[in-house]
Formats: sequence, structure tokens, C-alpha cells
Amino acid sequence: MSDVGRPSKAQRQHRIGILLAEHAITSQGQLVELLEAEGVVATQATVSRDLEEVGAVKVRVPGGETVYAIPELPHERVVPSDHLRRMLADWVVEVTSSANLVILRTPPGSAHVVASALDRSGLPDVLGTVAGDDTMIVVVDAEVGGDVVASRFRDLAGLPPQPTQRPSRKG
Repeated sequence: MSDVGRPSKAQRQHRIGILLAEHAITSQGQLVELLEAEGVVATQATVSRDLEEVGAVKVRVPGGETVYAIPELPHERVVPSDHLRRMLADWVVEVTSSANLVILRTPPGSAHVVASALDRSGLPDVLGTVAGDDTMIVVVDAEVGGDVVASRFRDLAGLPPQPTQRPSRKG
């Protein structure tokens, strides 16, 4: 974080989201104390504004107690595996790999749709994606490797296995 005890607003709000997910927080005062225990100084008024800005609401949990929670946003929902399979089958036209990277190609204007589905897939080997217009890079766990994940993506997309020898690009 930036200055000790004074993270940026975005950093503080991110930390609040994590705390709400990890603890049953019943009051703003309790949240202020949890932040303080982590070295984040914030007033109750600041926390109140932060809770409103992150969309936190009070929800009743079993036992009747009310706690703060942030409703799940559509872009944060995990994509079911059958949906991911359809997305890859419908949009991915080529899969290649290098080291811990997988390159997926799609028709023009479609890479971001597939990248979003992969980001939300919850696949443990996928660390993240970067999408352009018709190409995306998928960064995968180095211990697993791009070849293994690329093979899985090819299977999901219904594409043939990658040839073991790539054709020479010499003219």
C-alpha cells in the first residue's frame, strides 16, 4: 500500500471487500477495528462512504444476525464449465502456446468475450488474460505450462491436437 496507514481509496476499498468476505461484520465500528488491526487508518465516516461506494448491503444470516456483504456482480460470477466449453467451441479458431503462455485466436472483435469467460472460469491453472481484437494471451501457472493448458483448451474448443512439429516460416 502507499503510505503506512494511508492506503489509496481503491486499496482501502479492496481491503474492505476482502474483510467482508472473510468476516461476519455487523457494524462499521467493527470494520474500522479490523482495518486498524491491519494497519489501515480510517474513520467511521470514511468506512461508511466506502461501504456505500462498494455497494455493501446488510444481509440477514442464519441465526438472525445482520452482516455487511457485497452482492455478487455479474462479471464476478464463475462461468460453469459447460458454458466455457460452448464459448471456446463457438469463438476459438486457433490455440498455440509458448512456455507459460497460451495464445487463443478468435474472429475479429471476439477475443474479449472469451477472455472474460476464462477470467471468470475459476480454472486453477489460469492466472489471467490479456485480450486484443482477435487474439488473447492466457498466462498460466509455470509449473503446469502452456502446452498442457493449450491442449485442454483445444479439447474444449473441439480443435484437432497441435502438430508436434510446427511448419517452417521460411519462404
